[in-house]
Amino acid sequence: MDLKTVLTDIARAIVDHPDAVSVTQTEDEDEITLVLSVAEDDTGMVIGRHGKIAKAIRSVMKAAATNIGKRVNVEIQ
Repeated sequence: MDLKTVLTDIARAIVDHPDAVSVTQTEDEDEITLVLSVAEDDTGMVIGRHGKIAKAIRSVMKAAATNIGKRVNVEIQ
């Protein structure tokens, strides 16, 4: 399972401009950092009220990362 693809698919389902979604991945020994970039107008949609959607996205990504035995951090730009 590719975590980058999973995050991209989740973000594209949420935003109004799915073509503007991009994810960059950096990987250390036991940690993966995913940086999600969306259109400026869509930033609020990805974060949600009081950060609820961002928290939910991070929870899903952490659950997906347990299958590969690594920790994952999701940053939203």
